[in-house]
Amino acid sequence: MKKPATFRGASELKLRIISGVVLAAIALFVAWAGGALIVLFWGAAAIGLLVEWWKVTKRSVAWLVPGMIYAGVAFASPVLLRLDAAWGLPALLWLFAIVWGSDVFAYICGRLIGGPKLWPRVSPKKTWAGFIGGTAFAIAAGSMIAWLAGVAWILPVSIVSFFAATASQGGDLLESSIKRSFGVKDSGSLIPGHGGLMDRLDGFVAAGALALAVGVWRGGVAHAGQGLLVW
Repeated sequence: MKKPATFRGASELKLRIISGVVLAAIALFVAWAGGALIVLFWGAAAIGLLVEWWKVTKRSVAWLVPGMIYAGVAFASPVLLRLDAAWGLPALLWLFAIVWGSDVFAYICGRLIGGPKLWPRVSPKKTWAGFIGGTAFAIAAGSMIAWLAGVAWILPVSIVSFFAATASQGGDLLESSIKRSFGVKDSGSLIPGHGGLMDRLDGFVAAGALALAVGVWRGGVAHAGQGLLVW
């Protein structure tokens, strides 16, 4: 007997939550450990992203270089931010708070409030309410992480948090646009309830690129975490 749609939806949501919590715990442990473990972890993730990108884009040679850049950013942003001995871990925790906060609360606000769609042609389920709610929570979460880490001047961090949350949700839309253009629903099935690595890390790659750019611009490669958070 075929299961009712509501039952399937509840089961999928439960699976999504469980796998999300497990992945978050692993990512947090790797961030705390740093060193060779973070290089191996994000190196494997980058390879997986590139493989998925190659499959999603139907093995097009024209899309290979953008895919390599995409995977390279996914590797470089957490690894280089974590290199900062003093501020690397807080910077990574800030990045996680931005990406996870905007993702989770965009979903919650979108479901609870509804309203006008953000970009229905690309992602029919995303709403302006979700975008605003997710961005607002991400700003609050990012600012809280910075404050707990001992940052004295929070306003610049809040501003960067706004742009990073916007980038995170924009990365989600970009990935949806790429999949839609190639007629693909999910980038893979590696992560239960989420799909593939691209489906899970789309916002992280975009927000990470912005965070790394700001951090290196202000603090150099060796102090990118400080450059990102300390103003």
